[in-house]
Amino acid sequence: MSGQGEPIVLVHGLFGSLENLGMIARGLSDQYEVHAIDVRNHGRSPHSDVHTYEAISGDIIGYLDSCGITRCHFLGHSMGGKAVMHLALNFPERVNKLIVADIAPVKYEPHHNEIFEGLLSLPLTELQSRGEADQLLAKTVKTTAVRQFLLKNLVKNGNSGFSWKMNLKSLCKNYQHIMAGQSSKAPFDGEVLFIAGGKSNYIQRQHREHVLQLFPNIEMKIIPDTGHWLHAEKPELFVRICERFLDLKA
Repeated sequence: MSGQGEPIVLVHGLFGSLENLGMIARGLSDQYEVHAIDVRNHGRSPHSDVHTYEAISGDIIGYLDSCGITRCHFLGHSMGGKAVMHLALNFPERVNKLIVADIAPVKYEPHHNEIFEGLLSLPLTELQSRGEADQLLAKTVKTTAVRQFLLKNLVKNGNSGFSWKMNLKSLCKNYQHIMAGQSSKAPFDGEVLFIAGGKSNYIQRQHREHVLQLFPNIEMKIIPDTGHWLHAEKPELFVRICERFLDLKA
């Protein structure tokens, strides 16, 4: 937790950790009490065989209760965006304003298969270095920046190779749940900001009808020349957009 003011909870995406939103947390901490969390099966959070948005939402509600927070803002990126949308639809009384970064409440086709294949194929107990892991992973994951992001999960086990901080097997087993869309009998009527990367295809025109069914009170911003990692590519602009939305009085 950092900063002072109204509380806001930041929720990272798949294969990530709270550090992924570190620049955003620092930017917002000038005006807000920022809570960046590790989702279950990621970072320093407990591992579980269950990885659904219902379970993640329950974890977050438990965290809020432990902090004595009855209601706050939420910001989620990618999988974290789906998690906070699920929370808003099922616990609207706990949500003030909602910010969703580059994801829609729709089912996505599987597109991490090569990543799972590469990560699961690494001989963790035999690895001598991160460099060796990177060379092996490059056979299936071609983009250097993506490999660097994924290998942040790799931790040294003394003299016996490496292990994953994340619960890779559970994430693979529950991948269909991660890709699932959101639905609800009743919409979330609060204010919602969707921020999309100008070069990203995660939020598409055909998603609009479903988005509005669930979140009728939305604002949409596009950050030009950014992809799915828009918050890391242009963090200062991302923070300014968030602050304007959060500061705007209803």
